[in-house]
Amino acid sequence: MTAKDPIFELCDKVRETAFSLHSFLRHGHKEMIYENGMAHRLRNQGIDVEQQLVLQVFDADGTVLGDLLIELMIEGELVIEVKAAKVIAPGHTAQLLGYLRACRKEHGLIINFGAPELEIRKYIISQELPSF
Repeated sequence: MTAKDPIFELCDKVRETAFSLHSFLRHGHKEMIYENGMAHRLRNQGIDVEQQLVLQVFDADGTVLGDLLIELMIEGELVIEVKAAKVIAPGHTAQLLGYLRACRKEHGLIINFGAPELEIRKYIISQELPSF
């Protein structure tokens, strides 16, 4: 039996935490409430959480084009986009994939607390980008 990849174990912990938070709060709150709840509960488990992380976006030649605000970066490896919408829309997916490319991370989750049933989607992006 092989050990599970640490990133997938981390995703499992995040999913369990999201389910617990959604079971307690239900839907109907603003995104920031869920974001704060996730950060609080994950930190209580000893998991490193960066909240409202500002990242620069670069052009191909290294020119800074602007900043992105990532809601949650977990253990420096997993990008979390928190939503409080009726459904996860294609724009939400595009947003997360843009974040993954910008911060050069492979794994991200969209967690939607806005519907009666919690919705979580996992994305993995493989990329070779220049380093600046």
